[in-house]
Amino acid sequence: MRERYVRPMLTLGHVARLAALVAAMLLTASAALVEAQRLLSPHDVARLRTVGSAVMAPDGSAVAFVRTVPRTPLQGADGAAWTELHVVDLDGRDQPFVTGEVNVGGVAWTPDGSGISFLARRGSDERRSLYVIPRSGGEARKILGHQTDIAEYAWSPDARRVAFLAVDAKSREQQELERKGFNQIIYEESAQPMRVWVADVSLEAAARATTADARRLDLPGSASTLRWSPVGARLALALAPTASVDDSYVGKKLYVVDADAGRIAASIDTNGKFGDVVWSPDGTHLAVIAASDPNDPMEGRLMVVPAAGGPPRDLLAGWDDGHVHAVAWRDSETVAFLASQGVGAFLGEVKRTGGAFERRLAPSDLVGIGMTVSRDGMRVAVIADSARHPAELFTAQFGEPRLRRLTDGNPWLSGFAFAPQENVRHRARDGLELDGILIRPLNEQPGRRYPLILVVHGGPEAHYSNGWLTGYSSPGQMAAARGFAVFHPNYRGSTGRGVAFSKLSQADAAGKEFDDLVDGVDHLVAMGLVDGARVGVTGGSYGGYASAWGATRYSDRFAASVMFVGISDNISKFGTSDIPNELNKVHHRKWPWEDWTYFLERSPIYHVDKARTPLLILHGTDDPRVPPGQSMELYRHLKVRTQTPVRLVLYPGEGHGNRRAASRLDYSLRMMQWMEHYLKGPGGAPPPYELSYEEAKPAGDGSSGQIGANQPRNE
Repeated sequence: MRERYVRPMLTLGHVARLAALVAAMLLTASAALVEAQRLLSPHDVARLRTVGSAVMAPDGSAVAFVRTVPRTPLQGADGAAWTELHVVDLDGRDQPFVTGEVNVGGVAWTPDGSGISFLARRGSDERRSLYVIPRSGGEARKILGHQTDIAEYAWSPDARRVAFLAVDAKSREQQELERKGFNQIIYEESAQPMRVWVADVSLEAAARATTADARRLDLPGSASTLRWSPVGARLALALAPTASVDDSYVGKKLYVVDADAGRIAASIDTNGKFGDVVWSPDGTHLAVIAASDPNDPMEGRLMVVPAAGGPPRDLLAGWDDGHVHAVAWRDSETVAFLASQGVGAFLGEVKRTGGAFERRLAPSDLVGIGMTVSRDGMRVAVIADSARHPAELFTAQFGEPRLRRLTDGNPWLSGFAFAPQENVRHRARDGLELDGILIRPLNEQPGRRYPLILVVHGGPEAHYSNGWLTGYSSPGQMAAARGFAVFHPNYRGSTGRGVAFSKLSQADAAGKEFDDLVDGVDHLVAMGLVDGARVGVTGGSYGGYASAWGATRYSDRFAASVMFVGISDNISKFGTSDIPNELNKVHHRKWPWEDWTYFLERSPIYHVDKARTPLLILHGTDDPRVPPGQSMELYRHLKVRTQTPVRLVLYPGEGHGNRRAASRLDYSLRMMQWMEHYLKGPGGAPPPYELSYEEAKPAGDGSSGQIGANQPRNE
């Protein structure tokens, strides 16, 4: 007799129990997978290597690049990261050329492609000098030294001469006085301008390795952005009235100079900020990444101008959805460019005469940062990052559908668990559509609400792309691995969405732009992901301003804040910063004496009486952009006027951001300690200020190290 299968009847109770069992199995499997992988810690972030700059060989067969290699905290001398010279071929074979405890910069190929030139201080060098190493490898040869550091250089097309930038040497009398203690600084006046020099580096001259015969061009102001024409003896360069940072931002102009006669041959009106400048292969035109007008906060328009002078032509007229940030010529009639658009990027090209542009490559999982093109214009190399790795090199032939990866500076990252990352679009309270990058908590459980860290970019002329978002001052995947959601908002005033969008925050500091931050938090709360009572905010520079504003004016919305090199008093900021004219032109659009009330009421110190948010303040003692007095003011107001927990950490010798390995690791540990203590831990009084800097061994739960002294584990 054949057996008969009778299907059991499923009740609602059966369904619920079955669903719970499946969910439990999935969570267990997910947890087991995470446990098998390590979780990113501050110590891991401290050893990340990145591609800093790259230039393709003229024949397109290889790419020379600089790899940034951080020093290891607690091991050897502290300091900034080392920068090495590497060459990678099209098959991905990475050949180290100059590595170890070195600082290589200014990498370029010699005009004939037979060697790679770079700037470094090697051996007995007292100053940064110019070296060339053969393409086939071997020992680098010093071909140019100077009495002061060579800051920048450019080859003549026949490789017999080099133009370079350097300040004038101090007289023997000045040096002797300084040795006797007369080393006073005359504020802003004693900063030495960069001068333009031309030196013979033929075989006969190179044997002397000196610039005793170098000729200084008699040009006004301070020079930068030096480019030698591929045809003839003309230089394109920027000249600013003084050596001040402010002038380098909003006061410089573009010129074409006759290198033989040493005189200005053409003046080009860029009408505001400008960035990179590139000669066309035939030497008749210049491509310039420039601002649209003097009040445009960020150079991002693609302009072309005749080398003989004349008005620049905007090649992308009518396109105002993004910002161009890299440019190269494919041939004398075609310009290739790399542009940010929203939270992504694309590679495009356009004719020199303008018109419609063509999108060549828009990889969905990569964000292009920089580009370099072969001399024949057929191959491109792109520096790009993604949600899973920091900056690496990729390449493709023009016309190919996708980029191919060439380098992997951090192969160990493949053993780590990464939380999901996505773009989140939402509307501000006034209806403006905004976006931001959300990193979800690792091993997220449906229906559960998580603490949030809001990470605010600086500028505000900057933006977040959907790429690598983890660094010493950016919690990113470090926080996600510990049960935080992390959100990176592109508030109004950000770049990546065109000039008009980037101007929306002008003359309204801490106004609608910072309301956008709160609106982004509310959207994540409405999604069901975030616990609105456990929200922290952090950022540096303008992001530090947002962190201070969140801890004072919006204190009812934030349970913790970490402020880095941030602004607390817009009146004293104007009087002490090195960018007063930029503050006027592209930020406030007015001077303090024209509206004292605005500058005061848009300052966090004005709202300190509202402060209830525990605030960790961190600042470099040598910051000229946002002087440390900004942090000291806010700290003192909080200590005197409130009972709010506050801690001020100063980093000796650091500027507008930390460079040294120890300062960076300390920052990461303190940032995570503060957020864990107030968003997940006991709260109350601040945690102990002493930290343990030793890296813990991987624990059974997959954690790769402790966050800080006496800190709670994940919930």
